[in-house]
Amino acid sequence: MVKHTDKIKLTLLFLVIFLFLVGIAQIIGGEDFQLDKELLNKVEIKYGKDARSRLIAWESLIIQNDSMTDLDKLKRANDFFNQMEFVDDILHWKKEDYWATPIEFLATQGGDCEDFAIAKYFTLKTMGIAEEKLNLTYVKALNLNVHHMVLTYFTAPDTEPLILDNLVGEIKPASQRTDLIPIYSFNGTGLWLAKQRGRGKLAGSSKRLQHWQDLIQRMSEDNL
Repeated sequence: MVKHTDKIKLTLLFLVIFLFLVGIAQIIGGEDFQLDKELLNKVEIKYGKDARSRLIAWESLIIQNDSMTDLDKLKRANDFFNQMEFVDDILHWKKEDYWATPIEFLATQGGDCEDFAIAKYFTLKTMGIAEEKLNLTYVKALNLNVHHMVLTYFTAPDTEPLILDNLVGEIKPASQRTDLIPIYSFNGTGLWLAKQRGRGKLAGSSKRLQHWQDLIQRMSEDNL
């Protein structure tokens, strides 16, 4: 879960998705998605055979999506990643705030709410769901009194989204998640001031931040 930090830092964290999209494109490529054997070997050496098996299962999840509806894909991806463990960044990475790549997340079998949402976002894009239907959404989780990230899915612009969350396994419409107060959301195209239904008012491009340059570098070099 995202720690309560000042507004400037939060804005920086949530504007960088475009650069991450560029970086992950080097690893996942739609219908032709295939994990490099050298990468799998590196993961196994560093994290063990179970880590390699999780990545192979992820590859199968992405490849075996023919004839699935969007809702089927949402459920499969949500269930798959919600098997991972929640681990705070300080404990997991010895850093106050660290956004793991999907490979790091799966290899280590855990991460915080950002890692769950990011992994689902890029997995579903690779499974063929249009980017305009997906947003990473920053919320206040009232039951825990913390800031939190979820993935939201829109069937069409300005419709009520579905919520994919690591706190609640069942995918529900936003109106049924009264425990969450939306703050703002983003994808590879833009940043929106979030509201309960629809994306809300466009607040700017997600291109204007460089915070994730280190992440892109790690991904491009397979620096696990």
